[in-house]
Amino acid sequence: MDLQKQDLQEQAALRASDADRDRIADILREALAEGRLTADEHAERVEGVLAAKTVGELEVFVRDLPAAHRHRAAPSFAAAPSRPTVGAIPADPDDSVVAVFSTAVRRGRWRAGRRIHAYAIFGSVEIDLSEALFEYQQVVVKTISVFGNIEIRVPENVSLRGTGGGVLGNFEVAPLDSTEPDAPVVYIDGWAVLGNVEAKPKRGKLVADILDRVQRKVDKSLRKHLDR
Repeated sequence: MDLQKQDLQEQAALRASDADRDRIADILREALAEGRLTADEHAERVEGVLAAKTVGELEVFVRDLPAAHRHRAAPSFAAAPSRPTVGAIPADPDDSVVAVFSTAVRRGRWRAGRRIHAYAIFGSVEIDLSEALFEYQQVVVKTISVFGNIEIRVPENVSLRGTGGGVLGNFEVAPLDSTEPDAPVVYIDGWAVLGNVEAKPKRGKLVADILDRVQRKVDKSLRKHLDR
């Protein structure tokens, strides 16, 4: 019990991310829709959420709401596997980003295929998935960096896995686990040979369709409340 209590205290002291604030804001929106909070109470708590700096400070604003305890008592989610499902990813790439003695960038609102190949040969590649449209739940980015640099950025609410390596180079993937069961999983594979491959979440960026699903649930609850 002492170890569990210490673990909870350590979690509460962690710096809050934008994803943490969004989670608390979702609970507050649900409480407003159910009539548990007045509009003024909701506005006051949202203001506090935006100012909170730690996870523990965020939890204060929802500890009297049933939804917060349901989230806490729910069984732990299944972490995404380290490798994609057999047969889920095609052998040929849906998209290729190549930089040979040059720079190649893929960012903005674009459709991410199941397999993306990135090659940086004495060049630089940037793949930004933070605003991409995910049509598939599993996405593999195959990287080859030779005396080059490949940077990959993903939204904060996806899962991120790395299965590659470096040869006199740097292959660095910051593991990320989404609490959403339907969230995309991005797998970074390949090699950095006297080069660099780096993948990590982009702060403040979330997969839009996941947010849309949450908002639709809130809107549905609000309509039910108003129809009473």
